Amino acid sequence: MVQWKDYEAERWEKLSLEERVQQVMQQSVDKKEVAGLNLLVVKDGKEMLYAQCGDRDIEGGKPFLRDTIFRMYSMSKPITSAAVMILADRGVIDLQDSVASYIPEFAGQMVSENGQRFQPARGITLRNLMNMTSGLVYPNMDSVAGRETDKLFREVDERLYTDHPMTTMEIAKALGKSDLAFAPGAHFNYGTSADVLGAVIEAATGILFGDFLKKEIWEPLGMQDTAFYVPADKQERLAKVYNSINGGIEEEKTRNLGINYAMDKRPAFESGGAGMVSTVDDYAKFARMLLNGGETDGKRILSKGAVHFMTNGKLLPWQQDDFERGWDGHTGCSYGNLMRVMERPGQSVGLASKGEYGWDGWLGPYFCNDPAHNMTILMGMQKIGGGTWSLTRKLRNLIFGAVLEK
Repeated sequence: MVQWKDYEAERWEKLSLEERVQQVMQQSVDKKEVAGLNLLVVKDGKEMLYAQCGDRDIEGGKPFLRDTIFRMYSMSKPITSAAVMILADRGVIDLQDSVASYIPEFAGQMVSENGQRFQPARGITLRNLMNMTSGLVYPNMDSVAGRETDKLFREVDERLYTDHPMTTMEIAKALGKSDLAFAPGAHFNYGTSADVLGAVIEAATGILFGDFLKKEIWEPLGMQDTAFYVPADKQERLAKVYNSINGGIEEEKTRNLGINYAMDKRPAFESGGAGMVSTVDDYAKFARMLLNGGETDGKRILSKGAVHFMTNGKLLPWQQDDFERGWDGHTGCSYGNLMRVMERPGQSVGLASKGEYGWDGWLGPYFCNDPAHNMTILMGMQKIGGGTWSLTRKLRNLIFGAVLEK
């Protein structure tokens, strides 16, 4: 329970935005909801706010700092989306291309749905992958596709620390041989689509996915701490992952979705959906590029048209129904190109701005670009099951409350 005197109007109105943010963050750390986190807000190209609280390593007494490196998990997806748009921008791929034209194992893929097994009228397209309407799912026990994906990721895990770990392409090929949960385009379902996109990029370019990202996005933008692993000289900056259990908080060395917890060497599986690490300052460079219409400091990554397309995704009506039923924390949004897009702020679960877009990660990192106010919000943390959770929404409300009143 909060100390209400800290939130009474007379005291609250005297606090700066920075002080309000710090108080809310500290409350969450004190309640052991999260070990540590940081928050960066950039508006009109200038830093509006930076705050940090708690530890990246509780046992070692190491604070969560501005340069703390965190596992992004699904906050990797917008970068994968940008990589796909680079290829579309340059005429290398067509988003209506079939996945099978790049990875033949996807040809003739079957659907197992409601006790029936059948071949769909058409296979998965790149557009289906970008919108999570492919029929590919994450591991679960609720469907044939989910169980086959679970079996695959158990093999990924078993081979993770061997001398023959599964590669990005090997995993994609295995997914192509597995059954789909539904016919491509029939539904929205969050799953392994972004991982397959990484393999498609490899097939289209002839180079490893990570090498493509480094050459076309990370290096041009100066994202020096963003990669699929953390080298030895930066390991001390990598945050530990914590889980809040029974009023306490404990480190949890998760290997969820085939990601090496230590992040200490370049993986064979460069997961476009979950595998990257970064810092708030690094990711801010990527976010700024999008807000600037694809260009930063004279370096063009994407055309303005490609950025507009990428950041204005929208599901078809029947797919939107699936999204809204499955993601009640994102009401008011649609989804496309591996990101949420706010369409109806009045239906949101908190303060919001029409046209804002972004995504989050399983461990709590968070990204939002708001073109209407030329603003980026970024959060770094490592909390099991984080995503867009209560603290995320509280901090968003404080920030949007300050911005929307001006």
